[in-house]
Amino acid sequence: MKNLYLIAYLDLKESIRAKWFLVYSLVFGGLIALFFIAGVTESQVMGFSGLSRLLLMYIQITIVILPIFILITTVRSISGDRDSHILEYMLSFPISLRQYYWGKIIGRFITVYLPVVFAMIIAVVYGAFKGAAIPWSIFFLYTGLLFAMSATFLGIAFFISSFVKSSEVALGISFFIWIFLLAFIDIALISLMMQQRIDEGIIIFISLINPMEIFRVAAISLFDPQLTVMGPVAFYILDSVSQSTFVLLSILYPLVLGLVFAFLGYKIFEKKDLV
Repeated sequence: MKNLYLIAYLDLKESIRAKWFLVYSLVFGGLIALFFIAGVTESQVMGFSGLSRLLLMYIQITIVILPIFILITTVRSISGDRDSHILEYMLSFPISLRQYYWGKIIGRFITVYLPVVFAMIIAVVYGAFKGAAIPWSIFFLYTGLLFAMSATFLGIAFFISSFVKSSEVALGISFFIWIFLLAFIDIALISLMMQQRIDEGIIIFISLINPMEIFRVAAISLFDPQLTVMGPVAFYILDSVSQSTFVLLSILYPLVLGLVFAFLGYKIFEKKDLV
């Protein structure tokens, strides 16, 4: 365990020194600052006001930009070490492949998760200073959603990095996955439903196994339990499961998905040529 924590600590220090971490932190911290400057907490739209509206806007934007940040900054973790021969150097020490792989994951998870949550904490502290009502239940649920989202795309990124030797190819694959999950899957499902007349339940199920889609629906459900903004799709979802069950599934399912991808990546990394 000592070697595991040492690898995690080294990866954490390396990430903090990197320029991408500064940009990463400024993006999410800047979002919160921009919302306050724009007076989001002092306005009301569709019944949402104060910190509730700010958190809603923050999570909606985070759902889009957090996955690509995690993918492009993490997908080169192993492949980059392989290209620069750091992997060969690290394994010359009494460190096992398991300790190296899972240590890298732990260190990188801390790096990508803390700035996102810290920005939300700043919003809550500033809101409390201004005397705004703090929606603690929504804050903690959003913290869980961001935890699950970070774990999902971190697992996918390490899975890609485990079998791709070139950093450029790894970046291309990660960008394609982000575009596919963000836009192409919705467009493909809509066209498939219109052309083939497939049952809407199947279409909705395929859409909801997309982690970005289930995050989006879960975030909306915290403010709009009836999902009125989603139209007829809401009736199918709410008739199948309750709102609380759906939110719980939206946290557990991505967590399991991320662990599965991380484990598959470890199995590939363990059996593949290291250099």
